[in-house]
Order: sequence, then structure tokens, then C-alpha cells
Amino acid sequence: MRIGSLHLEGRALLAPMAGVTDLAMRRIALRFGASAAVGEMVGASALARGDVEARQRLDGSGLDTHIVQIAARDLTGIAETARRAEAAGATLIDINMGCPCRRVTGGLAGAALMREPALAAELVRAAVGAVSVPVSVKMRLGWDDVSRNAAELARLVESEGAAMVTVHGRTRAQFYEGRADWRAIAEVKAAVRIPVVANGDCASPQDAASMLAASGADAVMIGRAALGRPWLVGDIAHFLATGRRRAAPSATARLEAALDHLDGLLAAMGANAGLRHARKHLSAYAEQAEGDAEERARLRGALVASSSADEVRGLLRRLFSLEPEQREPAPAYC
Repeated sequence: MRIGSLHLEGRALLAPMAGVTDLAMRRIALRFGASAAVGEMVGASALARGDVEARQRLDGSGLDTHIVQIAARDLTGIAETARRAEAAGATLIDINMGCPCRRVTGGLAGAALMREPALAAELVRAAVGAVSVPVSVKMRLGWDDVSRNAAELARLVESEGAAMVTVHGRTRAQFYEGRADWRAIAEVKAAVRIPVVANGDCASPQDAASMLAASGADAVMIGRAALGRPWLVGDIAHFLATGRRRAAPSATARLEAALDHLDGLLAAMGANAGLRHARKHLSAYAEQAEGDAEERARLRGALVASSSADEVRGLLRRLFSLEPEQREPAPAYC
């Protein structure tokens, strides 16, 4: 898939998720074959204040494809943030027009921009004019069911230079309730010539195939289903490219991913903050382990309660050692 000057191998991307798609997770997802991985949202106003976390989210060390997502409603702010992202190595700038959370929409950014299409277009124009890398937009179907304007907004941002749009198949009013409407994304695909990525409720290779069939989109974006299994995005990319499911990662491979994730967070955030941030990931990795259910539950509880990185490493090794030596192989075809 070509996004302006950027070429991606495959058609499965890891979605941006605040507090989840940290640099360590993105590295692991790409190592397992994800086509791309979008970083956590960078607030333009937070970056301008010198917020440490916002600065950290610009980091793409070790990534060949570094996608930075920006949340902003100020033209000067979005241009400056885009420039700083490009200077930090970003190969694609994504503008958030889909986040439903009140903290973001209360500042009239994220999905709130779907209610102001003229401003949304100006923001894209400002970002495109500030950088030499492609600019994309992530949106929802609309603010609510009476204002589904994703196709209209997609045409507008395309006219201002956006090189790709991603559409989450829900309105802002839905948040994450109900099922994503993949068929509704087809209207967006029909409205523009740039690549369209479908997002929402993709949790398996078969989901991805169904999503593309219903939406006509060029690629899929996987969000919450990748928590605790960052290899899933690569599994989906492989299936879409070949029509075959690849073998599930071994217990050893999943243990190495969990340990790498932990070490990456400790290096980026320090011992205490890194371990606290890791807990949601450790719990999710534990959910993917097999073996005795009672012992797994005990180890999972110990993982999220521990304040020692060395203890956590030992618990992870114990957790994945519970699995039988041979896992049932994945079917050759879906």
C-alpha cells in the first residue's frame, strides 16, 4: 500500500492507543510482521508546554516506519508539532479526528473536529504545508447517527493533501459500544481516491477478511485485540497476503516478547514508572498463556502486584513454562 511517498508492505496496521502502543509494543508488533504501527497520540498543547510524556511519544528509535499521531485544533500548534515529529524521524503524520474520550473532545479536538469540517480541513492544510512526509487522518463515521459525515470529511481532507484516511466504524456517540459498522466504511472508500483503512472490532484474520470484503477498504487497523498479543497484527498481515494462517508463536517466542516489552518500558520510563505502566501489558500477556488455570491466575495476580522487575521476569518465565511442549498447530487455511 502506498501512502504518498511511503510504501507499506502488507495491509495490517497496529492502531494508536493511549497508554498502550508505546515504543516497545510497536517494535514487537513490527518484528512479528505488522505492516505499520501508530504511536500514542501526541497532544500539541501538551508538547508545547514541555510535557515529558508528550516528548517521549515522539520517539521512534529503532523503527523504520515511524507514525506519529497528533491531536490539535490550533493551526500553529499542529504545524509546529508536525515539524517536531518529522525532526524526530516520523515517516507519516496522522491527525486524530476520531478519539471519543471526553478529555480530548472537551478540548474540541479528536472526534469533535468532525463537527467542524472547515477547521478540520484547515488543520490538514497546515500540517501538510509544514512537513515533507505524508499526512493522514483517522476519524469515525461521524459524531452521532444523525451526523454521519465521514465520506464528506474524507473528500475534504483529501482535497487538502491528506494521503490516507482511517475510519473507525462507530460514531463518537457510540464510544466502543455495539459492533463496528464495516459496511458504512464503504461510503468513504467510494468517496476518495486515497487509501482507506478500516478500523474497529478486528480480532482475527477472518475478521480482517470480512472487514475488507464489507468495506472495500485497502487495509485494516487492529486495536484492542492486540493488547497482550502484538503478534496478531503480523498474523493478520500474513493471512491477507497469502490466504493462509501462520503457526501460532511458541511459548518461548511469547515469553521473549513479554520480556522485551518489559525491558523496553523500564529503559524508557525508569524502574518504578516503567513497571507500573507494564502491568496492563503483563496481565494481558498472562491471559495468552496456557496450562493450569488456577496456577495461571495466581501468577497473573503476582505479576501485577510485584514491585520488582527481577521478580516479574521470574514470574513470566514460570507462567510460560506451564504450557505443554506441543501446542495444537494453526489450521493451514482459514
